[in-house]
Amino acid sequence: MAQLKGLSRFFLSTAALLVLAACQPEKQEAPAAPAAEKTAVSESSSTVKQTLNGTDVSKDDIGGDFTLTDGNGQPFSLSSLNGKAVILSFGYTHCPDVCPTELLTYSDVLKHLGDEAKNVAVVFVSVDPERDTPELIGKYVKQFHPDFIGLTATEGQSLPIVKQQYRVVSAKTNEQSEKVYLVDHSAGAYLLDKAGNPAVFSPYGSTAEQIAQDLKVLLQR
Repeated sequence: MAQLKGLSRFFLSTAALLVLAACQPEKQEAPAAPAAEKTAVSESSSTVKQTLNGTDVSKDDIGGDFTLTDGNGQPFSLSSLNGKAVILSFGYTHCPDVCPTELLTYSDVLKHLGDEAKNVAVVFVSVDPERDTPELIGKYVKQFHPDFIGLTATEGQSLPIVKQQYRVVSAKTNEQSEKVYLVDHSAGAYLLDKAGNPAVFSPYGSTAEQIAQDLKVLLQR
């Protein structure tokens, strides 16, 4: 099992957002908020800032709607989930440990949410459409939770544009043959608010409880 070393970080505003990962990346901690952000303008805004465990990305130029193919071979638009909070992550079905670990965590998130889980969707986008067919990505995510949505790019759909929208990077590595390789890719997840806008970045290593707490904040907005 290859271990990715020397991972680079992308920064949007003052917050570290994404980290390249193939397997066993180190837990990424968001930097402490600048002093200006720590001074709440009101009691309510202070409460929200203290409640968020992930990095607030609501002011960053990131995100947008897209349409890819779901596990049933049908076009699926992210905007169809408007009205729900969304956990949006990127990975691939042959991922040795990072992706399964994250998806297990997201399954636990729904357990932590209880009745509120019905207002949250989990979307997993493949960064390896060459191997991840609609059928494969669909079956893969259902192993973790029956309501998880797996998406992959098929003919006429542009994964590079989606990756650019969400500042996701990926690249093949350890290629042994045309179909045998690993993919270094961005880890962690975006938490989208009910309008479909990225509001929080939850880094790899975040606990189910932390993510659930952030989602509860978004559901109350």
